[in-house]
Amino acid sequence: MANDPFFEAHHRTRQQQHQCMMMIQQPNNDDDVVPEHTCAQQQQQEQQNQSPKLAASSTSQNATPVLPAFVALLLLVTSIAPAALCHPLQGSNHTFRPNHELLKLRRVRAHLKKINKPSVKTIQSPDGDLIDCVLSHQQHAFDHPKLRGHIVLDPPERPKGNHTNGEAERVIESFQLWSDSGEACPEGTVPIRRTTEEDILRASSIQRFGRKPRPVRRDSTGSGHEHAVVFVNGDQYYGAKASINVWAPRVTDEFEFSLSQMWVIAGSFGKDLNTIEAGWQVSPQLYGDNYPRFFTYWTTDAYQTTGCYNLLCSGFIQINNRIAIGAAISPRSAFNRRQFDIGLMIWKDPKHGHWWLEFGSGLLVGYWPANMFSHLRNHASMVQFGGEIVNTRSRGYHTDTQMGSGHFAEEGFRKSAYFRNLQVVDWDNSLLPLRNIHLLADHSNCYNIWQGTNNVWGTYFYYGGPGRNVRCP
Repeated sequence: MANDPFFEAHHRTRQQQHQCMMMIQQPNNDDDVVPEHTCAQQQQQEQQNQSPKLAASSTSQNATPVLPAFVALLLLVTSIAPAALCHPLQGSNHTFRPNHELLKLRRVRAHLKKINKPSVKTIQSPDGDLIDCVLSHQQHAFDHPKLRGHIVLDPPERPKGNHTNGEAERVIESFQLWSDSGEACPEGTVPIRRTTEEDILRASSIQRFGRKPRPVRRDSTGSGHEHAVVFVNGDQYYGAKASINVWAPRVTDEFEFSLSQMWVIAGSFGKDLNTIEAGWQVSPQLYGDNYPRFFTYWTTDAYQTTGCYNLLCSGFIQINNRIAIGAAISPRSAFNRRQFDIGLMIWKDPKHGHWWLEFGSGLLVGYWPANMFSHLRNHASMVQFGGEIVNTRSRGYHTDTQMGSGHFAEEGFRKSAYFRNLQVVDWDNSLLPLRNIHLLADHSNCYNIWQGTNNVWGTYFYYGGPGRNVRCP
């Protein structure tokens, strides 16, 4: 972020901007180039327009011959002073370029206009979010070249098999904060979290806004990404299902995050990686707060140029008017108290081949069209469940950012975070238990994982940790 002149200019003093902003010619449209008008040039033009009036005034008042000399001196001083005002930090390393800032701000606003579609209703969430109810056919997904003219599909056949939530008296399904008031989006619309200028300005650049930091690998040693996950591979997978315990872990650096999610993966962990992801995350940079939020992600080239979080780029087609992707989840679990989780399922429609997303008990959120992908156009080769954090080491040691509840796996129910009822979808659109399970905790002194099986939770695991501690320096 520090290397992007746009973000440097944005955070400079508003005093400088006030002194020079009024002297910039505003263009007529987004394609115009802002002309270079300095403060001095603007002032000189004003002086030329005013000088006949001054002359007339001096004549009418029978001024002495000394007055024109005084006026000339005054004009000389005022033509120099505004230029100095535009550069109050001359002699320092700071140079204020209002033209450049305006051009960048125009780019931000053009991007906002692209992703924030007109709404028929707007709902104010208690956490400060604005949820826009956008007509389904006007959503951002259809801006993608591959989706123009796409007709939204009817819901597909759900996978066959065990759909139990298990232990209903102990675990309550969690939903979203914006809908707690009873407000809802009308039929025929989809709820979309409105993106603000501040959201984009927190990113390292407009181009990287809404994308994961690079590089990202499953084996994350040295990349700054740390995982505690269960995964299966070596077969053909057509989906995955789990219930994910929701917490609000502490994230100690603006550029770090903590998330818990499912990954549906195909391709290699190189430039051709395809993934579809869903879960919850705490990301101060992306959302500006520390609420856990329901999120999705997809990419077809290992997070390089394709895909994004939520609906921040075109691709995912939403059909549900009750779930807002990117909105805060409510309620959340508390240590040694009531536990809350969200049910998630991703699966490939056997008829059309698209990848569908279900939230909770049967709420279809929408789908990723198959033609958006290369490897995932056919099937997945790996399914992964678990937690991930980013460790920037911004203070010279391991981050204090928590994963899950912030407690290690061995502490168990009501203290550790968990996934339960882990299943995969096979070629016959059937839900099956996991086989040949692998566990990965690439920094186990910071975040660990413990897996088990029983008749109520099926395949499950506890995971997470506090980050920096005596064994994780």
